[in-house]
Order: sequence, then structure tokens, then C-alpha cells
Amino acid sequence: MHAPRPAPAPVRRSSRLPRGARRAQLLQAAQEVFVAQGFHAAAMDEIADRAGVSKPVLYQHFPGKRELYLALLEQQVTALTDRVREAMEGTDDNRTRVNGAVGAYFDFINADGAAFRLVFESDLNNDDDVRGLADRGHRACVEAIGEVIAADTGLDRERALLLASGLTGLSETSARWWLPRKGTVSRDEAVALLTALAWRGISGFPRVESGEGTPR
Repeated sequence: MHAPRPAPAPVRRSSRLPRGARRAQLLQAAQEVFVAQGFHAAAMDEIADRAGVSKPVLYQHFPGKRELYLALLEQQVTALTDRVREAMEGTDDNRTRVNGAVGAYFDFINADGAAFRLVFESDLNNDDDVRGLADRGHRACVEAIGEVIAADTGLDRERALLLASGLTGLSETSARWWLPRKGTVSRDEAVALLTALAWRGISGFPRVESGEGTPR
């Protein structure tokens, strides 16, 4: 749980927007307040003020603070899993995939707005739905990587998922360690170092040719 920080100053009341655009605006305002204050200290009044809308407008989109938090958490979990899936699907080169997976965590954690805190440092982790969403996102990332490991090494599903969870854990923990120290090591160097470490292990498993049962 992180210490509350002052939320950004509120903005002026905004004009009418299409429903989708308004929802995106409200989620952005909520992110700023929740990241700064945490769930328990944040107030719907403050979020409405930050978005430049009245409180009734906010409640038209989200019936309560918990529902708003869950919607924002789902958005951020999806953003991370999409990054990881893109890293797996964007190339057939496995070292590039490892680099992409590590980079996905670094970029998510280093993104403007520090929304990663909602996923990895939530002060609402005792809520079953919050914990379930975070766990679902973690499993989706592990499975995206695990499927590639299983296909390329011939390992069974459980062993491939175990290796994948090691890569995601390494990436997340290292990126969070690096973030307050990023002035000393660049993002690219940090990702390259972690990629080299992970690749030393993963590349030790023989690769199976597509459609064959014997390793290369």
C-alpha cells in the first residue's frame, strides 16, 4: 500500500460528450485520483471534479466507487495482457519474444499515470473481485507465454506455465525495482539485461520443429 499523494487539480466543467468518450474521460480522472489517493481515501466528488462533470453524471456511468475502480482495474489488466500477447504474436524469433515480454512489463510499469499501481499495489486486494481481476490478468499473461514455450519445446502444459510464470515474475519485479532508479540504467539496457538473464535459461530447452516430435 502506498502513501496517499495529492491528487491533480480539478478541471473546469466539460461540455457534452458521446457516451464512450465521456466514459474514457471519467476513467482517466479516476485513475489520477486512485493512483494518488488509493481506493479508500479517494472520493467520488473529487473524481467528478477532476473530470469536470457533476457527481450525477459520474453516477450515470458508474453506480459507485467500487464499480468505477473495478472498471479501471479491468482496463489496466487488459492493457498489460494485450502488450504481452502482442510480444508473443509479433514474431517467430524466441529471443525477440522474450525481449518483448520483458519490455511489455517495463513499458506498462513505466507508462504515464502510474496505473500499474492499481494492478500490483492495490489497497483493495482484500476484495474478491479486485483480487480475481488481477489474478485473471496474471494468468492470461502466463498462458500467452506458456503456450509458446509448450509449442516450441514440447514441454507439457503445467511445466510450460511454470516457466512462463517465472518470466512474468522476473519481469514485473525487476521493472518495479528499476522504476525509481531509471535515471541510472536506461529502459533499453534494463530490458536487455533481463532478457539476457531469462534467455540463458529458456534457450537451454531444445526447440521442437513445428509438426515434429524431435528437438532441433
